[in-house]
Amino acid sequence: MSVMKRLSGIVQAKANKVLDKAEDPRETLDLSYEKQLEQLQQVRKGVADVATARKRIELQAQQLQTSATKLQEQARQALAQNREDLAREALGRRASIATQLEGLKSQHDQLVGQEERLVATTQQLQTRVEAFRTQKETLKASYTAAQAQTRIGEAVSGISESMSDTGLAMERAQDKIANMQARAGAVDELLASGALNDLTGSSDPLQAELDKGSKSTQVELELAQLKGQIAGPAPAAVGTGAGADAAQSEGDSAPGGEADEEPATGEPVDTSAPATGSSDMFSLDKGAGS
Repeated sequence: MSVMKRLSGIVQAKANKVLDKAEDPRETLDLSYEKQLEQLQQVRKGVADVATARKRIELQAQQLQTSATKLQEQARQALAQNREDLAREALGRRASIATQLEGLKSQHDQLVGQEERLVATTQQLQTRVEAFRTQKETLKASYTAAQAQTRIGEAVSGISESMSDTGLAMERAQDKIANMQARAGAVDELLASGALNDLTGSSDPLQAELDKGSKSTQVELELAQLKGQIAGPAPAAVGTGAGADAAQSEGDSAPGGEADEEPATGEPVDTSAPATGSSDMFSLDKGAGS
């Protein structure tokens, strides 16, 4: 039983909270004003009903009063004609009408008193309704002003629901931008360090073989230059013509032989060690004599 009571209390509390959140005081005031107008209308209708009943009694009394006057005249005429029996009958009917008039008078007095009380109640209720209407409009204006001021304050301070959503969207956008910038910087560093292959390179197998052959040729050329530097300058060749060319060829082909090999520019080969203070520490020296 206690569990059911607690559950009922929780449900009622939540329902009250939801209703309180959805309730608009201005609508509640308008509804109360409409109910008071309905009550005032019912009271006015009651006054009209009592007044109608009073008026009917008054009309009925007038008719009875006319009948009593007529019977009085008939009794006088009967006595003038020495018809005492007719005069007695007329006076008896008149007496009955008098009794009815007394009953109608009593009902009329009650209706008059009830009508006066209803009229007074109607006036009081009318005054209350008018006062409530003035107070209602004042409260509605105050609530509207307070609501507008609250919304403006929330918008300025940024704590309203719409401004909060905008702020969250901006924060998410800033976070995404920061993540993208960090990712771009990390990828650039990895590409510069060689940890990642350049995906923009050619994927053509033929081009890859050609590049490989070019690198092999360059390596052989550098190796020949290094051999020439280690062997030193060759002695002057004797003779000319084919014999000299043959001697030169034999000197080049002999193992451990000395060959006077010059670069393509025609300048003498520099046998000194290459400079170590290169301006570009990441570039590869293609040849000692270059």
